[in-house]
Amino acid sequence: MKPIFSRGPSLQLRLFLAVIFAIVLIVVDSRLSIFSKVRSYLDTAVSPFFFVANGPRDILDGVSNSFTSREDLQKENELLRNELLLRNSDIQLLGQLRQENNRLRELLGSPLRGDEHKMITQVLSTESDPYSYQVVIDKGFQDGVYEGQPVINDKGVVGQVVAVARNTSRVLLICDTSHSLPIQVLRNDIRVIAVGTGCTEDLQLEYLPRDTDIRVGDVLVTSGLGGRFPEGYPVAVVSSVTIDDQRANTVIQAHPTVALQRLRYLLLLWPNDRDGLQPLPSEEVRRIAKERLRQMMPQVLPPETTPPVPPANSTPSSAVPGAAAQPPTPLRQTAPASRRAGQQPVAAPANRGQ
Repeated sequence: MKPIFSRGPSLQLRLFLAVIFAIVLIVVDSRLSIFSKVRSYLDTAVSPFFFVANGPRDILDGVSNSFTSREDLQKENELLRNELLLRNSDIQLLGQLRQENNRLRELLGSPLRGDEHKMITQVLSTESDPYSYQVVIDKGFQDGVYEGQPVINDKGVVGQVVAVARNTSRVLLICDTSHSLPIQVLRNDIRVIAVGTGCTEDLQLEYLPRDTDIRVGDVLVTSGLGGRFPEGYPVAVVSSVTIDDQRANTVIQAHPTVALQRLRYLLLLWPNDRDGLQPLPSEEVRRIAKERLRQMMPQVLPPETTPPVPPANSTPSSAVPGAAAQPPTPLRQTAPASRRAGQQPVAAPANRGQ
């Protein structure tokens, strides 16, 4: 008869055998690769237990997210809206900076003579007096600004400095009623004076004879007379020509090429070798003006280059070129006639004078 309780190996012996077996498995596993498949099978068998263990946590997280308070959502929405507003303001600022950069590039690209020094300045404020058209700029005598200095921008002549402080200066615009500017018609080199009549009105060319050859659309540029403004800079375009029958003269108005009511960046000029005693010839002024107009006002120059073509074609029949081309034959014919008739030589000079 077998006993109910039989005694087996001792606990120490079993622990010793387990340790020996584990060491043998480790050595075999390191030497052989037969247990790699066994481990993969065991990992596959155990993996469902990981999902089961993490399931309650995932469920609780989803429930807590679904029950987020409305107040938190409103706060988050407000923060996002504020951030979007800040981003939009940055985008608008970038657009303004881009336009400002383009203005500065155009200003720096305005054509200048090689002997002219330039400096960029910015308009600080405009004069509030309705009868005075002046602006205040951010450059003064510490920057070398002087009274009477010409001021332009990328479109043409703006005005001249009339008062200088240490850090600021006042610029009198060409549209002011007290300002006058010597100009030249680009088409035919006629030199006149342009007077301001207010920035809401066009410039006016006064005291001109009725037969003055100035037409609507003619470009007016600085002539260099007086030595204050460099020659060849655009000033205005003739907008109307009216004949005053009572005074027997012509009243001509010209629209400035510069938007004088929307000024921001300007250029201060230091023209050299211009004392007004020896102004440039009108042909040289025309050449310089055309070079500047090609860059500053290309849309104005092409219409003005076509009108000179008809006079050029009609000049051979006019008196001036004809007198240079046909004088030899009339002189040879009138010489014998003057010998035959004593009054013929007197009539010939009279015709030439007329």
